[in-house]
Amino acid sequence: MRMTAGVVVRITTSSSESQRPDALEVLLDLATDLTASLGALDRYGRLLAAVRRLVPYDAACLLWLQGDELVPLAAHGLVPAALERPYPRHRHPRLDAILRSPSPLLFPHDSVLPDPFDGLLTADPHALERIHACLGCALTADGEVVGALTADALDPDAFDGLDARVLATLGALAGAAIRTASLIEALERKAERGTRVARELQRSADESGGAAILGTGGAIAALLSEISVVASSDLPVLVTGETGVGKELVARHVHAGSRRREEAIIHVNCAALPESVAESELFGHVAGAFTGAVRDRAGKFEVADGGSLFLDEIGELPLSLQPKLLRALQQGEIQRIGSDRLHRVDVRIIAATNRDLISEVERGRFRADLYHRLAVYPIRVPALRERREDIPLLATHFADSTRRRLGLGPLRLGEDVRERLAAADWPGNVRELENVVNRAVLRAAAGRPAGAPIVVGLAHVDVAPGATREEPPVSAGEGLPGGPLREQVEELERKLIREAVERCGGNQAAAARELGMHRANLHHLSRRLGLKG
Repeated sequence: MRMTAGVVVRITTSSSESQRPDALEVLLDLATDLTASLGALDRYGRLLAAVRRLVPYDAACLLWLQGDELVPLAAHGLVPAALERPYPRHRHPRLDAILRSPSPLLFPHDSVLPDPFDGLLTADPHALERIHACLGCALTADGEVVGALTADALDPDAFDGLDARVLATLGALAGAAIRTASLIEALERKAERGTRVARELQRSADESGGAAILGTGGAIAALLSEISVVASSDLPVLVTGETGVGKELVARHVHAGSRRREEAIIHVNCAALPESVAESELFGHVAGAFTGAVRDRAGKFEVADGGSLFLDEIGELPLSLQPKLLRALQQGEIQRIGSDRLHRVDVRIIAATNRDLISEVERGRFRADLYHRLAVYPIRVPALRERREDIPLLATHFADSTRRRLGLGPLRLGEDVRERLAAADWPGNVRELENVVNRAVLRAAAGRPAGAPIVVGLAHVDVAPGATREEPPVSAGEGLPGGPLREQVEELERKLIREAVERCGGNQAAAARELGMHRANLHHLSRRLGLKG
């Protein structure tokens, strides 16, 4: 065999005497493994062990071709770091030559092409800097190159006399093994994702009941308009609003109006995630990654692949996890705990919070870059007191839903009840209204014969007239100018806020508590009234 510096020399040996005696047995074992029920790691390990029976290597690596990069699947004789990075073919001319060659390649001892695994051998990290034997074989399946097999030996003559036909057959069987393993992995991932999606959809259906956004007033019309504008895009959406206004319902409507509507929207309640399991819940883990991780588990990002991920109460996400979430949003890549592999995911993010995230950023409790990544298109859900005209409609809807669940007869709300409900302040918003109506229906139905008409009266409604909480005492019109009612009300609000903030020494949170408001709502109201720049 002629060796020329810097030139790849093909193996041309074909004598049966050069073939190792157990070659046919090894090839038969590999062919048998193709139909065996093996996990991917077991399949790759058996493949390298079989290669060693034919090729006397000191180090070998099995690589899978993904785009223009070779990704290590398994290795022998190489340090773990060799498996933790991809090998772009344009940066590694030896690997590129292997992939381009229709037959196995044996590199000359004095080749100037750098060895991709130089410095990575277990026995002697720098052995490949010296003269050594190196061969490679492209792995094919259905006529397509799917990967590469490389082998290095410290003895420069270790690979002399190998039969190129056997190596070519080995490459074809190894390629088929990789294709089989990748198909099995894909099927397993699809089956696992399908199971988890089904569970998530069932839970979501139980919680939401496929509810619609009800309302005929201007506030709801504006909200629905905002949803229709952003839904068809893939932009991240940040839904804000007080507790109980229906932020999850808005998120589901955004998903329903998107091109992802046929896929699932996966719900994650960030407030319910202990910091110790939050990363696993979002990104998944591999078996053995930590105590109790007995098997591989996909995270919510993988489960939501192709669909939408609803991150509820995003303001409660632990600060330590926010950089990893930011990376997933920016690059579309996630990494399971304990794994070196990156998974690409195609997920639309819809987040929701009742916190004022701008204030959280200012206080260092939320990353500014993550906030801006999430709030590409913010949607504010109005409080119930901002759309009082919709309260009778909502109350009737909740009453009828309860009637149907309980199997009651005809039911109506008395006019005095409708007026009382419309006049209340509802700090708990739609959720509180639903609870009040449900209790009222139960009380009104108590002791009534089955199927008998039911009228819900004031005696059945446990909500105070006029307001549900005590307001700070103030004399109407005291110190206020004349003018249109709206201007007088706004001036009164400014006066009350200024006085509360002064009494609390400038502490916005304390002032909000004194006024019976959420801090975020006080912030938004102050901005609207011109009290903040």
